[in-house]
Amino acid sequence: MNDQETFLVRLTQNQKILHKIAGAYGRTAVDREDLTAEITGALWKSFAGFDEARRFSTWMYRIALNVAVSFYRTEYRRAERTERAESIARQSYERDSEPDDRVDRLNDFIAGLGDMDKALMLLYLDEYDHRSIAAVLGLTETNVATKIGRLRARARVALTTNRNASQGETDGK
Repeated sequence: MNDQETFLVRLTQNQKILHKIAGAYGRTAVDREDLTAEITGALWKSFAGFDEARRFSTWMYRIALNVAVSFYRTEYRRAERTERAESIARQSYERDSEPDDRVDRLNDFIAGLGDMDKALMLLYLDEYDHRSIAAVLGLTETNVATKIGRLRARARVALTTNRNASQGETDGK
């Protein structure tokens, strides 16, 4: 198998990472498509330097997150300059079944996080261990553990508050 075929196979095997990051950082469907293309291009350009001794998914996350953060910052500046309204509802990039209010609340929570916390939460939710997260984000394992603990506490409060507020609206309270 040549490099291009190998790359395409690995990209296909890990496409959920691509869609998850594009979904978290892209504000609109067009932004998510553009970001997916940008990430794919960056992955291909960097593939020659991929170290086979490493996990492809970890390498992919590192590059994808770097591209996404740069893309997000560029888009944010462009949006500020043009004073474009940001009232478009955030849609889940991929849905397997009926919309789930819990998933929507979690996506809203993640969307409100800063770049580092957003990346950390995505990796944590994908069940990466602390060592892998530390490698991707350039942190120590202890720092990762501390940040995850704090993010989980914030998420618990935010998701409980949002659930109680939405139940109050539907219960007529």
